[in-house]
Amino acid sequence: MSCTDREFERWKRQNEQRMDQSKKGGVDEDIAGLVRLLNGTEQYFTTSSCSGRVILIDGSAESSDVQKQNCQWLFVSHQKCTTEQLTEAVDRSSGDAVLKFEPFVLHVQCRRLYDAQLLHSVAINSGFRNSGLTVGKTGKIISAIRSTHGLEVPLTHQGTLLVTPDYIQFLCQICNQKMEENLRRIHRFTENLQKALAAADIPRLHVPECLSAQPPQSLNGDKPEENSKQKVYRRRRKQQQNHSYHGDGKDTSDCNLDKSRDSCHNDSDGSTTELNHCLDLFT
Repeated sequence: MSCTDREFERWKRQNEQRMDQSKKGGVDEDIAGLVRLLNGTEQYFTTSSCSGRVILIDGSAESSDVQKQNCQWLFVSHQKCTTEQLTEAVDRSSGDAVLKFEPFVLHVQCRRLYDAQLLHSVAINSGFRNSGLTVGKTGKIISAIRSTHGLEVPLTHQGTLLVTPDYIQFLCQICNQKMEENLRRIHRFTENLQKALAAADIPRLHVPECLSAQPPQSLNGDKPEENSKQKVYRRRRKQQQNHSYHGDGKDTSDCNLDKSRDSCHNDSDGSTTELNHCLDLFT
């Protein structure tokens, strides 16, 4: 095992022993299977996640910048919401209430750049067009799986409602539609990732150490063919970078994990043709 692999194993063990610092204190139900899938491999482990949520936060009336750590949470749900729930929460506002829909986000540490490229490619072709990679000074490779179909709407100012009840009902419908699309993308990403991991022969836990640092082999053991496919993969990835990772002309090759999500920008779904094109590289 190389020095890099030993470091990755140490980071993975530390992550497994670390207590969950989230408000909920555990993994969201809708992505529990996906998290188990990634943590059950030797090449990945998750560092943070959220299945997507509708939140209403009340910021200070004296501040124009609503920060989640300096505000009151009036409402939060990882499922679809109702107009009555939002209306009741808005009535408790005494500052500047903002309704947000935040889509699924997942941060995964990867053993090698090849593993990160595989995960990133599957994410892009599953509809998560705002995904990106970062490589730290210590060699940590983080893949951020994100999309751009968020929503952020101010509803009150100094406790005074700015919109009509009908508009709150309309926003509730929009949030629920976005949640449904969000869950469809999570399901599609999980299925596509299972296929890609199987095709790339990503080793599971408890495999011999001598295999853990080797490039993924093809299922039929034909190494020359796999090497050829890796070259095709790298060439196509380079072409994608030249034309941007987004369908909207935005390049996320240098995305930062702290970069905020774009709002009110709907991604196009990953087409079946694009997905098969991606998965063919690992079969």
